[in-house]
Amino acid sequence: MHALVADLVLPGDASMYVMSVMETSRELIRHSYYRYEFATVAVTHSLFALEHVLAERLAVNRPLQDLIERATDAGLNPAELAAELDRSRLLRDKLTQGAATSAALGPAGAMDMVRAVFDAVSLLLRPPSAAEAKAADLNGTQPEDRLARLWEEHRHAVFPAGFRGADIGGVELILLDADVAGLVQGELNGGLDDNGVADLWRCMDDLVKIVPVINEKYCASYFGRLRTLANLAATRHILAAT
Repeated sequence: MHALVADLVLPGDASMYVMSVMETSRELIRHSYYRYEFATVAVTHSLFALEHVLAERLAVNRPLQDLIERATDAGLNPAELAAELDRSRLLRDKLTQGAATSAALGPAGAMDMVRAVFDAVSLLLRPPSAAEAKAADLNGTQPEDRLARLWEEHRHAVFPAGFRGADIGGVELILLDADVAGLVQGELNGGLDDNGVADLWRCMDDLVKIVPVINEKYCASYFGRLRTLANLAATRHILAAT
């Protein structure tokens, strides 16, 4: 168990509160050798640190889901990392609602989720000057540039193996992928009309619903990136309207 948590390194520039929360999360995983349920508790406990750092970094007090999305849109967290954070957030919500128990995860599964929190907190604690280029994506023509760059990355990604024909909550994944791809291409090739924008918002609703419940890591990151693409495309129309 010592070796399992060895790479969970606390960021040295974190506050005492964040350090305490993250160290406790790490030790809960280590001690899940004695009490299995500690693994799940480690994940939910780590979210205290994530929510605290996100609220400080973004200077807003919003629900965790909204904070994760804002950080991703600002370029502070990669889409793949955001998808993993969403999985942790959804697990916490299920525990709160009584839809899951503290035996939901084993040590290995908890490690993936807590490592994502450690990685996100480390990124968010970087000095603002180190993240200026990414945060600048919210200004001027940067959203357009980022949309084109992220689309080029996504265009070369392989659709998740084993998920062709699969659906989640009535949403067929391969059709959603094709729909968003067509809309993003349309936005980049001259812009969407009103019907296209309406279709884009419907796709975003589906992505918000399915991404947090995808349990396979690559598939979650694939559709997390797709959600970021849809958000970036939609943001261009919000900015134009204001």
